[in-house]
Amino acid sequence: MEPLYQPQGIEERWQRTWEDEGLYNAEADDSRDPFVICLPPPNVTDRLHMGHALNASAQDVLIRWHRMRGFNTLWQPGYDHAGIALQAVMTRRLAAEGKTLQDVGREKFVELCWEFIRDYGGQIMGQLRTLGASLDYRRHRFTMDDAYSAAVMRFFEHLWERGYVYRGSRIVNWCPGCASTVSDLEVKHRELDDTLTWIRYPLDGGDAHVTIATVRPPTMLADVAVAVHPADTRYTYFVGQQAIVPIAERRVPIIADERVDPTFGTGAVKITPGHDPMDWEIGRDHDLPEPMVIGLDGRMNENAGELAGLSQEEAEKRILAELDKRGLIEKRESYRHSVGHCDRSGDRIEPLVLLQWWVEMTELVKPGIAALKEGRVRSHPEQQTSVMLAFLENIRPWCISRQLWWGHRIPVWYCADGHTTVSADRPAACAECGKSDLTQEEDVLDTWFSSALWPFATLGWPEETPDLETFYPGDVCSTGRDINFLWVSRMIWAGLELMGDVPFQDVNYHAMIMAPDGRRMSKSLGTGIDPTELIAEHGADSTRYGLLKMASTQDVRFSAGAIGEGRKLSNKLWNVARLMLGAAGDATVELRPRDVEERWILARLDSARAELETLIPEFEFSPATALLYHLTFDDFCDWYAEAIKPRLYDGDTDARATALAALERLLKLLHPVMPHVTEEIWSHLPGRETRLIVAPWPEPDDRFGSDLHALDRAQEAAAIFRRSGVRADLDGDDRRIFDAVVRPERVKTDGNAEAEIERLRKEIARAEGMLANERFTSKAPAEVVAAEREKLERYRRELDAISD
Repeated sequence: MEPLYQPQGIEERWQRTWEDEGLYNAEADDSRDPFVICLPPPNVTDRLHMGHALNASAQDVLIRWHRMRGFNTLWQPGYDHAGIALQAVMTRRLAAEGKTLQDVGREKFVELCWEFIRDYGGQIMGQLRTLGASLDYRRHRFTMDDAYSAAVMRFFEHLWERGYVYRGSRIVNWCPGCASTVSDLEVKHRELDDTLTWIRYPLDGGDAHVTIATVRPPTMLADVAVAVHPADTRYTYFVGQQAIVPIAERRVPIIADERVDPTFGTGAVKITPGHDPMDWEIGRDHDLPEPMVIGLDGRMNENAGELAGLSQEEAEKRILAELDKRGLIEKRESYRHSVGHCDRSGDRIEPLVLLQWWVEMTELVKPGIAALKEGRVRSHPEQQTSVMLAFLENIRPWCISRQLWWGHRIPVWYCADGHTTVSADRPAACAECGKSDLTQEEDVLDTWFSSALWPFATLGWPEETPDLETFYPGDVCSTGRDINFLWVSRMIWAGLELMGDVPFQDVNYHAMIMAPDGRRMSKSLGTGIDPTELIAEHGADSTRYGLLKMASTQDVRFSAGAIGEGRKLSNKLWNVARLMLGAAGDATVELRPRDVEERWILARLDSARAELETLIPEFEFSPATALLYHLTFDDFCDWYAEAIKPRLYDGDTDARATALAALERLLKLLHPVMPHVTEEIWSHLPGRETRLIVAPWPEPDDRFGSDLHALDRAQEAAAIFRRSGVRADLDGDDRRIFDAVVRPERVKTDGNAEAEIERLRKEIARAEGMLANERFTSKAPAEVVAAEREKLERYRRELDAISD
């Protein structure tokens, strides 16, 4: 072993070795119990970012741990075709060449997308390899490959046959920048400072008026009603009358509807079904027309009369000037409100009424709701189950058509008479009238429509394959909570609808890592941190360790110190391994414990094993890494290794054999988190018949459980000595181990015991006060109260020792 551990080179070598030797592979004919995770498919345009790195590290811990426990582990890799994202990339590339989509045409554009994927796509799989992700890379799938596309078409046909898919005019979220609809879940709301304008609408046939307030005067040209709350007595007289929309000069009814907020503005609101989701719902219930004055480009359309072609800002200026001229503006004031923006392009969303393809969701999601309520799918943290249930129980129809060229083209064919035929392949003739002149639907399917099939389309569905029989249902889905609705919920109901079972039993929602200053990580904001740079500088193991240490259930700020701690741990482990292997001679790996420190470390290792077997299944990666750090750094290196060092140097064969056996167990416990350094050390142990990656996880061993706290007295004495210079009166093994580890003759102290006595007295007084507080002891968690009692006893023991 080299004097210094250098991860560069070693990590790349082991990644190639594991993959070349087929140690990542999962086979359908394997008789062992399966354990399955599907990697959330990154966009084909993606590079590894911090969320990818954190989630992949967490999934790899689960996969490696189950692989060591003897499971037939499948970690399924692949990509999503990223409909809007890739089309946006390609559109920008064409624009840089002075071209538009129309210049190249649909067929050529799709060819260019495939060329881009071949040349630049798929980089993230190589980056996941550098992280040590043990995916079965042979099984790589892509949502646009032939077999997967066939599954998507079958999914559409199935929903059509069941009556869930239909075409209809409803209000949608239109993104002018993407030139496409986007789903409700892809709309992010931002707080904007706007201006609220009070406008008088004259009543028909009199001098009276009703005043409405609006932040979008241009849309008044599409007003079809004025609405008030039925209980608002201010407007009882007005209901049933007609108002005149200024400039449009349209007579509209004044209606009553309980959805009106009487506290907004004047309590009377304009109803514009073509440009507002709530107004659209009110309009449908009151049989109102749905005119639109804003077009797909976000500018005023032909229905806006002389304002046609103007931007909304230009139209607003002219409208306000005309209203002011007529004396119809009562006042204007600043108004802060939430406005929807496209998550992809950042453009302000335009609500428009368009003819689109929809999935009626109410019945489809009922089995998923039941599965969540019955605990057949469990969320970690648990509150995410309530969040998903609230969404599913109030679900709306899903708009699945997108006005793009890149993606799965909707398998619908129209004849000249307007009849509709649904078919994955081009039909010979119209199913209704038999005419052969057919055209295919121009729109493509929402990207999330295809990713809903990921857990089973990757295994060959709709064909009945051995993979599907062996590996479905899977076990774990690990992802960010931002795609709880977009992806996780859809996989659940799609799995139940098409496969008759949930796709996984547990969903791990990992933390979001923020920038060090608390802002979200973003390239555009300059707050992004590239995990590939961390890997290049510190190594994959250190990066994985640091990310997992940050992986609590709460969003956390990035900590470079956590990555550095991982590097420190790698080096410490390397050095203690060099010590033990260098002194091993011809010793074999064998448990022959003789002294208390040997029984103690074996007890500590088994205790850590048991705790890890509780923490890992519950996705408690942060406390798991903390446990491994203290087990390695404190217990194994600082106490055990220092205590047995004289025996190793003296050639004690029992100590040498036991040290190698203890090291072997430690490497197994560490491997899921830090796979490369542990595999490298493992390869230097004598008698290796297998790689560590497939070595069996340690079995429970309670032979040394009674020695779990055997060094407590020596450790407390060391803590006191290092703080105060006061040496406790120890004898026997306690004194031998204390002298070996602390080496008091080398420690220079100032003998300042009085300061330590004062500190301990303060701590005792604080702890006694807390424990005397009934509010604390009755309301605090039991483990917190118990920990406080334990600290009080320890402080008292330390004070007694120093005082003596």
